Amino acid sequence: MITCTPIVCIGSALWDVVGRSDRKMKVGHDVPGRILRIPGGVAMNIAMALRKHGAPVSLLTSLGADSAGRDLLAEAKRRGIETALVHISKNHPTDQYIAIEGSNGLVAAIADAGSLEAEAKSVITPMLDGRLGSVETPFEGLIVCEGNLPSDALEFISGTAEFSKADLRLAPASPGKAERLKIFFGHPNATIYVNLTEANILLGAEYQDAHAAAAALVKTGLRKAAVTDGPNAAAVAEKQGAYTALPSAVDVLRVTGAGDVFMANHIVAEMQGMLGITALNFALRQTAEYISTETLL
Repeated sequence: MITCTPIVCIGSALWDVVGRSDRKMKVGHDVPGRILRIPGGVAMNIAMALRKHGAPVSLLTSLGADSAGRDLLAEAKRRGIETALVHISKNHPTDQYIAIEGSNGLVAAIADAGSLEAEAKSVITPMLDGRLGSVETPFEGLIVCEGNLPSDALEFISGTAEFSKADLRLAPASPGKAERLKIFFGHPNATIYVNLTEANILLGAEYQDAHAAAAALVKTGLRKAAVTDGPNAAAVAEKQGAYTALPSAVDVLRVTGAGDVFMANHIVAEMQGMLGITALNFALRQTAEYISTETLL
């Protein structure tokens, strides 16, 4: 059991509607499979994965005052996630996400995070008004924030006094939103978790491996960078250098949420005192188990 200040997860909590088929798919294919409705969203996924290891977590997100929001809140509470500071919007419905996965991986996905984007100011208010932090007493724990937050909210988090002492862990949410995290380049307390595609978008480059991309990200002034590349070697870089590890070869049953699980487990590994390649290998093993089973977070 990990006992410490709660990890604050700021970002999307929504319902994932995921269609999965064991057939190889391309755009336009119509195939048999299964359709699941499961709790999701980057912040929610990370929070659930952290709770698997007993880490204390407080969720900051926006949910609608609707049945979908109430059900999602109940799912979070059932997992032991602190939800007292979740914002309930009277103006926007609970967000949702839809994905199609074939045997060849993710075919397509759409995230509707309109509620989070519209209510972002209210979502982060507990970090400012004294409930979790303030100008006088900045939050000094670990904060997860992600690219589903709008750019102005991320810019605020990157530069304001209330977040200045926090250990910031950043997730891009998707390649389409990765560039939002550029605002954190140069931040001495920020660690970023991306895949190789997202790293290249952020860097405006075409690195061919995770090691080179992670090293380049740290050169932007970030404290640490972790880069994954599917079944290929993953890397973590910090100012002292970079190291790589190869994921276990497994039969992939799902991909949605894999990056979130990797990030959460790397955080857990470091909280448990693991360092360097040991922490990276722990995160890769946990992620391999996740993608090769269908056990819910």
